[in-house]
Amino acid sequence: MASQASPEKSRKCQYETSHPQSILYQILNKEEQDETRWHPQYYHPCYSISSAGCPCEGNRKVVLRTPEVTCMRASEVLLKTVTFIRNLPSFYHLPQEDQALLVQQCWAPLFVLGLAQEWVNFELKEISVPSLLKKILLNQSLTDSDEVENSSLGASLADVQKMKNFLEKFWNSDICAKEYAYLKGIILFNPELPGLRFRHYVQTLQQEAQHTLMEFCSMMYNRNLGRFAWILGLLTSLKTVNAETIAELFFRPILGEVNLNELLLETLYFKQDLL
Repeated sequence: MASQASPEKSRKCQYETSHPQSILYQILNKEEQDETRWHPQYYHPCYSISSAGCPCEGNRKVVLRTPEVTCMRASEVLLKTVTFIRNLPSFYHLPQEDQALLVQQCWAPLFVLGLAQEWVNFELKEISVPSLLKKILLNQSLTDSDEVENSSLGASLADVQKMKNFLEKFWNSDICAKEYAYLKGIILFNPELPGLRFRHYVQTLQQEAQHTLMEFCSMMYNRNLGRFAWILGLLTSLKTVNAETIAELFFRPILGEVNLNELLLETLYFKQDLL
């Protein structure tokens, strides 16, 4: 019953088959053929995932193609993010509990803004995660530690795709340094976070950042506020940024299993002359 695949389906899900042998044959051999294969289309920040809706999409994992280079640049961006926060006098008017909450909940979108500002592009390669079915059929042992190791290897392709789409939009918008600074203030001072003690003060700081950005856009673009609305619209996509994906992709290769929330707070309150 095998039929000729249509020309439009040049790229298939790993569970589909056009091979004359059985589907089982494809399942057991596809992972070995695809492991650590580099797909050139992943270089472009906004490539589309052709297998959207495929049951295997959620299992697709990627790692950096050149972690020794990209992780170093990512570390520099993270340090600049902490430095930006440290240089805000209004941040230190908040109680330390609110400071910690803002940093822990907002560092990921701030970091992605930093990637955009520093024009940090990065290449990816997809990795193969051995399936449970393959292990069973090949009579391979499967332990709990195997499951943990396999599930934590690499970052979610879908999550990284969202991040690259955001970077592409910002690069195409030609955001200037002042606009980035105002946007970071809007992101950092998020009054919607549960548990804030000085919520009204945080809201005031965010409104000030928004107003300053609006005035800047109005001055630079002949009172046309279309750009202001456009830039604020871009920030909505940052709400879906996954901090765990960022840690897995950019920092696990050099730091291993580390709690970035704790590391950021230690860096934030470390003596500035020792940084």
